Amino acid sequence: MIRTLRLIAVGVRTHVSYMSRSPIEITFAVLVPLVYATLAVYLFRAAGDPDRLLTASVGAGLMGIWGSVLFGSGGAVQNQRWLGTLETLVAAPTPLALVLLPVTLATAVIGTYAMGATVLWGVLLFGVPLDFAHPLLFLLAVPVCVLSLGMMGLLLAATFVLLRNANALANPLDTPIWLLSGLLVPVTVLPDWTRPVSWALPTTWGARAVHAATSGGPSIAEVLVPLLVAAALGAGYALAAVLVLGRVERRARAAASLALA
Repeated sequence: MIRTLRLIAVGVRTHVSYMSRSPIEITFAVLVPLVYATLAVYLFRAAGDPDRLLTASVGAGLMGIWGSVLFGSGGAVQNQRWLGTLETLVAAPTPLALVLLPVTLATAVIGTYAMGATVLWGVLLFGVPLDFAHPLLFLLAVPVCVLSLGMMGLLLAATFVLLRNANALANPLDTPIWLLSGLLVPVTVLPDWTRPVSWALPTTWGARAVHAATSGGPSIAEVLVPLLVAAALGAGYALAAVLVLGRVERRARAAASLALA
């Protein structure tokens, strides 16, 4: 456990160092969640639903966490490709999953800034009251959601290793995933054919747990059940990522080279 936390801390420092080389990366990471939160609050107000402004702020925070995982995991892998060190990482004795896992978890941890920033932004700028239905469960739901997102990021990172231009998938995946996951608006407003896709995403269940802790009813099962589903799906995504990365390693050792650099 301590070693895992140390690896995540190293991943956080590495990812922050990577972002600090680009003022554009830092600007987007800091400002985009606040833009999301502002738009969300105005949309909910325009819809005549002012009682759900805290839900809007929390949803914007979830969008920021997802964006950090999606672009961070792909960017970290792509950076190694540009540096010409990705093939070395794949062929090294350390399992590639253990190399990428701290990176994807670090991007998710960094993304929690979005949650704190959007909630604080809502309080200071729009007077959003911090009336969480289940404050303690909210504090539990957010890290579990972040962890499941990190596992989803690990699977994405595996595809970024396999395919030279897989990082180009990040842009078109951003909005569809947060829309299908109900991060901001309920999935019930979407067409029925999207439901199976939504149910297969850990982001859907993590968001459901976080929203239930924010504005749900008196039953704690409304929070705990989605949390358990999110954790289980996250574990499934992690297993899929390990299998994909194992295939990458076998290719690297069999051919002594991968067309990655």
